[in-house]
Order: sequence, then C-alpha cells, then structure tokens
Amino acid sequence: LCTHIRKLASSASYRRSSGEFLCDSPKLLEEALLRQADLHTVVCTADAALPPIPAGVRLVRVPADVMKTLSPAQTPQGVLSVCGMRPPALPEKLEGRRYVVLDGVQDPGNVGTTLRTADAFSADGLLLVNACADLYNPKTVRATMGAVFRCPVWTCDVPALRALLTASGLPLYGAALRTDTVDARRVDYTRCAVAIGSEGKGLSRELLACCDRTVLIPMRDHCESLNAAAAATVLLWEMARND
Repeated sequence: LCTHIRKLASSASYRRSSGEFLCDSPKLLEEALLRQADLHTVVCTADAALPPIPAGVRLVRVPADVMKTLSPAQTPQGVLSVCGMRPPALPEKLEGRRYVVLDGVQDPGNVGTTLRTADAFSADGLLLVNACADLYNPKTVRATMGAVFRCPVWTCDVPALRALLTASGLPLYGAALRTDTVDARRVDYTRCAVAIGSEGKGLSRELLACCDRTVLIPMRDHCESLNAAAAATVLLWEMARND
C-alpha cells in the first residue's frame, strides 16, 4: 500500500494505469464523501478525526512518521484518500452556457485554482488542451479544494475542441491581442467559452486560430500579463456578472 500511494503521488502514468488518484487532506475526503466519489482507501494517523467512512472502504491508520513519507504535502494533514478516476467522456455537444479552456497551462496550481474558480462562478466545465498539467496530480487536486468532484473536466486536442464548440453553437473568446480584440468588460458572455494560455507563451497559434474573438483584460501599461489562474478569475467574474 505504501508503495502504491507514493506512486500515485509521483507518477501520472501510474495514476492512469491504476485508475486511481490521491487526495491529501481532510477537506478533500469530506468532499469525496459528500459527492459520492469512488472512494477506495483512507489512510490516516492515529489521532485524525474522520467522518463516518462507508462500508467497503479500506481504512488504514499509520504512525505520523510514516504519514510524512506518504503525503506529497510538505506539511501533512494526517489524512490521505485514494479515489477512482471518473473522467467524463467528451460529449457530442456541450449543453451548458459557459466554459473555460486552458491551453498548455502546465502549473498544477493554476489548473486546480482555475477549476475551483470555475466551480465558484457557476461555469459548466473546464476543457484542457495542449499538455496542461495533469488534473489528478496531487497539487492540482489540492488546489481545486474539492471542485475536482463537482465540476466536469475534459481533456482533448484542438481539432476535437473546435468540432465540439461548433456542434454546441459556442463561440470561443481568447485572452490575447489581435486586430479584433475587445475590452473584456464589453463582451457579451451569454453563452460562450473563454480560452486562456500559459503565462509564458499565451495562447498557441493553433488555438488562437479557432477563436471567434479575442478579449483584453485592462491593466497598467507596465504589466505585460496575468498569471493564468488570475486571468481566468477575471474572465469568470465578468461572465458571472453577465447574468
């Protein structure tokens, strides 16, 4: 079990092959239980306060020094949970109103925070393209603060994304500069997807070519860009204000 947990924490390929991922806090365990996630195992220290654990879920108590070797967090919180992955299949059509697309965002914290914010502002899902950080990386999962169990996330390539948005009648607005760029405060977000690229590279040329419009987040002249999660937050707030 210890080797299995360490591999879940460190290897995306191992997570995929095992069909499991690791959550490393009491909050994530509570969310997994609340959302009826596919909970397989709970590992905790002897003094950890746990909610009722369903029958059939393996419960293992370990000494604090062992927990330190198992937890991917620098400061373990005394509770680890192993859950089965339930990645939704890419649908033929997106029926919701608002979606976020992340393009090549490789920082797990940015991906997780964006999902958490998308959930907070009632977005209908997150789409990941061009080698974004693994959704099931423990750092990503931790940053979602439980949104990984609440808000759907799909991974696909750009042609599949383009076909899906077209079939769904959803325009794509990219956070980028182009001749058609509009102030983000002046955009109609009634039904759309917004795309955000990595802080270093921005949107890829391939995805930018798919954008029906580009939007600009106004900021001081000496500031070149925002962190990807911060940009997503601004646009999600503008989308929510559209209601």
